[in-house]
Amino acid sequence: QVHLVEFGGGLVQAGGSLKLSCAASGRPFSVYAMGWFRQAPGKEREFVATISSSGGTTNYADAVKGRFAISRDNAKNTGYLQLNNLKPEDTAVYYCAARLVRASTQPFEYNDWGQGTQVTVSS
Repeated sequence: QVHLVEFGGGLVQAGGSLKLSCAASGRPFSVYAMGWFRQAPGKEREFVATISSSGGTTNYADAVKGRFAISRDNAKNTGYLQLNNLKPEDTAVYYCAARLVRASTQPFEYNDWGQGTQVTVSS
């Protein structure tokens, strides 16, 4: 099991940027694929981006492709999500999650989750 803590959320105007971090502890972070998901009020948790354990493969939801960038630094046991050109519809609680072996776009396939960090984008 790996323990995850997200930080870096906040309030930003439309068009602005934020960088979210996900700090991992417990088992070696380098064996886990990582995903970022988000959940807006009244909506289901949805896939945002994933990255393989080595960092060599990434995947993005169509809604964020070209605006968000997922990365990781295994030496620092930390994953990142750079959010650029933010839109009001990006407002949500953002969660990082870890999964052994391969990344997945399905939230139910992840066992380890952080507590979430709020991102609010004003128009």
